Amino acid sequence: MSRRFRASIAAAVALLGMAVVPPAAQAAQAPLRYVALGDSYSAASGVLPLDLTAPLLCLRSSRNYAHVIANRTAAKLTDVTCGAAETKHFTTSQYPGIAPQLNAVRADTELVTMTIGGNDSGVFIGALLKCGLAGIAAGGQGSPCKNQYGSTFEDTIRTTTYPSLVNALEATVAKAPGAEIAILGYPWILPRSGGCFDKMPVATGDVAYLRSMQATLNDAIRRAAAATGATYVDFNAAAEGHDACQPLGVRWIEPVLQGTNPVVVHPNALGEAKMAARTLAVLGLG
Repeated sequence: MSRRFRASIAAAVALLGMAVVPPAAQAAQAPLRYVALGDSYSAASGVLPLDLTAPLLCLRSSRNYAHVIANRTAAKLTDVTCGAAETKHFTTSQYPGIAPQLNAVRADTELVTMTIGGNDSGVFIGALLKCGLAGIAAGGQGSPCKNQYGSTFEDTIRTTTYPSLVNALEATVAKAPGAEIAILGYPWILPRSGGCFDKMPVATGDVAYLRSMQATLNDAIRRAAAATGATYVDFNAAAEGHDACQPLGVRWIEPVLQGTNPVVVHPNALGEAKMAARTLAVLGLG
């Protein structure tokens, strides 16, 4: 069980002067008030079936990790995850008619989860696209993307994405100061080296380059969580060997080619289920 949940339970017990509620009585209590925020990794864009209650532009799946968590904890879920969301969409509208995501968070919210930051400044998705095009042009050889862009992507993550993550988390804490707030890292897209040019059009020498960029993004998320009192759900070890180069049934992320999802380089249903399981374990829920 997480630090915030332990503290809340201890405070309640002390205030009421009661013993810890037995499991049978706990089951009869009100469901956990849970709000899911975030981008396409949170929304599970590309995983069918679609969540028919969501705006179509958000490409939200009814099998995203938030739904899995809610089903396993019998939580009352408010899901406002939306594909292509950036940290700014916590406080501003992403599309006409769609409220800022933080509007869904209330003072009595008990749990908030999110995957966010990858779309900020177009760095994460932009790097994958640019390196993919460079890899195709180079026939999969060398490190054309690294040669062209150098430290640009990682510099932007450190100087721009990181403070934006801190601001987004601080705004979330302000809306629900008593909630457990968890921010998930991004599971590995590529292996440590080698790659799979038949599935992921990244030149062999750029595989480690992109992997380093993703590690920098996940580290920025980790540091932002530490700076704001949020819980960081780390996938660096858990997602090893489940990248987009692995066979179906092993990989958590779908490749550009020979994949099963219409939204490429995103988690499949297995990946979303594993993200949920890891989050439940870290939070001590379920």
